[in-house]
Order: sequence, then structure tokens, then C-alpha cells
Amino acid sequence: MIEIKDLHKSYTSGSSKLHVLKGINFNVGQGELVAIMGSSGSGKSTLLNILGILDEADTGSYNLDGVPIKNLNETIASRYRNKFLGFVYQSFNLIGYKSALDNVALPLYYQGIKHSERNDQAMSYLEKVGLASHAHHLPSELSGGQKQRVAIARALASHPKVLLADEPTGALDTKTSYEVMELIQGINDEGKTILIVTHEPDIAAMCKRNVVLKDGLIIDDVMINQQRASSYV
Repeated sequence: MIEIKDLHKSYTSGSSKLHVLKGINFNVGQGELVAIMGSSGSGKSTLLNILGILDEADTGSYNLDGVPIKNLNETIASRYRNKFLGFVYQSFNLIGYKSALDNVALPLYYQGIKHSERNDQAMSYLEKVGLASHAHHLPSELSGGQKQRVAIARALASHPKVLLADEPTGALDTKTSYEVMELIQGINDEGKTILIVTHEPDIAAMCKRNVVLKDGLIIDDVMINQQRASSYV
């Protein structure tokens, strides 16, 4: 599903150059649930931005579901993001003046799906995350855990090949974090490929594979005995 070979990325600041990724080799197969870990400055956010087609590497190759991700203009990059990827963020990134239903339906609008059909699809995903009864609530009327469930429903609505989650439990208390991870594990059990950036060992333990970055390199990449979130909820 994801194939990365010898990926390098540098940023220039004034007269200095910061080499952030120093030769990343990384493959992810269909249906994996992978935690990407590392301290601040390790390169995990840069790697996630490249995986999310929000930034581009200087050298190396990135193939997503067999499609080379290279030298894309913003129109094509946006089309690929909408086609291949779903995003979940720590800060939820919901539109405050739109209902939960409208937030979930938004990616379908950009796919050109007619109003009634996208609302039906959005409602089905709210049902999937247990929030059909909150379809017409604004984000301000939802708890943190409910907001993240809406964000997950929105990420799934466009039927992405890969779900990218950037610290999805970072703004949540422990109990709510485990409830969100139980939902994510259930989605993965259905076959969805999911990558989670996290600095929390207990969240990483609920994935199936842990990849650790340090100073722009992968220093560890292991399959683990997954802990089920349901045993903690």
C-alpha cells in the first residue's frame, strides 16, 4: 500500500540547512495498523506530511497504492489526497458553524456527490461511530471524544485507502482515548490501513506494529502483540 525508498528531506532556514529525514525506507501493507513514534525533532511530523501529500521529499521515492507521488501540482495533489487518504488530527479540525452531519459530508461534496446522497452516506458513518443521534449538533455542543468520532467519520466518508492519524488521542483523557482507539481498532479489523503518529506508549501498544524514528532515521520497526482497547474501556 505504501512504499518509501531512501527518502530525504531538508529545510533551509537563513544560511543553515536542516536535514530532517536522512534516508527513510518504509513499507506498509494493506490492513496494517502502525504507530509512528519518536521524540520532538525526530522527523515523524515531516514523514507524516510527506505520506499525506502535504509536502514532498527532496530525493527518494514514494508510491501510494502503486501510484508514484512525485512532482504533483496542487490540483493533482489535492485530488490524490481526497482519493487515497483520510486525515484525523489531535485538534479535530471540525468546521465550527457546520453540524456533525455537514462536517462528515464535506469530503463527499468535493467528490461531486449530490446533496441527498452525501447526507445519506454521512449519516451512515455517524451511525458507525455511534453518533447518529448527534448529527445536527455543532462541534461546540460535543465532547472531545465525540468531536474525534465525528472527525474519524469524516475521514472514512470518502472511502480512503489509508487513514493517517496525527496524535488522535492527544487532546483526550485516558478513558476517552481508549474508547477512540477501540473504534480505530474496529475500523482496522475491517481491513483499513491506518498509521498513527503518537508519543504515548499505551496507544502504540494498541497498534500492530511500532516504528520509531530518531534524528531522521528509523531505529526500530517491530511487529508487536497488540493490546485490545476494549480490555481497558
